[in-house]
Amino acid sequence: MKIFVCVKRVPDTSEAEVKVDSSGKDVDSSRFSFDINDADNYAVEEAVLIKEAKGGTVQVVCMGPADSDVMIRMALAKGGDSAMRIEDPRINDTDPLKVAKVLASAIKKQEYDLVLTGCMTNDDGSTAVGVALAEELGVPHAAMVKKLEVEDGKIKAHRELEGGLLEVVEITLPAVVTIQTGINEPRYAPIRGIRAAQKKELKVLKLEDIGLAEDEVGPESSLIELQKFYIPEVESTAEVIEGDPEEKAEIMATKLVKGGLL
Repeated sequence: MKIFVCVKRVPDTSEAEVKVDSSGKDVDSSRFSFDINDADNYAVEEAVLIKEAKGGTVQVVCMGPADSDVMIRMALAKGGDSAMRIEDPRINDTDPLKVAKVLASAIKKQEYDLVLTGCMTNDDGSTAVGVALAEELGVPHAAMVKKLEVEDGKIKAHRELEGGLLEVVEITLPAVVTIQTGINEPRYAPIRGIRAAQKKELKVLKLEDIGLAEDEVGPESSLIELQKFYIPEVESTAEVIEGDPEEKAEIMATKLVKGGLL
């Protein structure tokens, strides 16, 4: 079975102060640490688990700068067989539809049975790339998958829906699946795997290598324009009401009445 898994390098902003840079169209990432997108990590693990159970190969695909190579090598250390990274300043990487077009162009030149992506990106919260990737490849897809069963020529995908509901769909391969966090338990890369990953193939590609032109994926071709980033202003503050339950209730009721909410 030939599996492609798409990964993205994202910043960890949990303990860093986010500031807009001088251009106004990006954030200052000088103090950030970077790692694989959370959901993509689960997608890598799922791809390796399928390979271990069914045989085949896992190829890692990433669109990003050279700094992404460390993250890609870690995915290879966990069980990936080879990788390709697309890096080209002409790509409008703020448009998920253009990102999907680039990834699809790199993948469709090769044989594949299954393409896995994370269901969402940590940095911009986009859930569009995986679904758009399926459209670009012209294959069926399942999104927000919490459990995946692989059978001969088809898969059963257990999808997480709103309200805690679960949907099970059967899809003929080839297909694209976006993986939800919690589907498995991502492994740590062993030392032997880390050493072996340094010798595995990692191709670096530009637009010409995947058969695309700038006018297909550049800023001018996009319907999305990034105008500016800004830090939201705090317009209100929270107030903690102290006292006994009766006192709290009376104060709360008074505030609601004065605020015109009752």
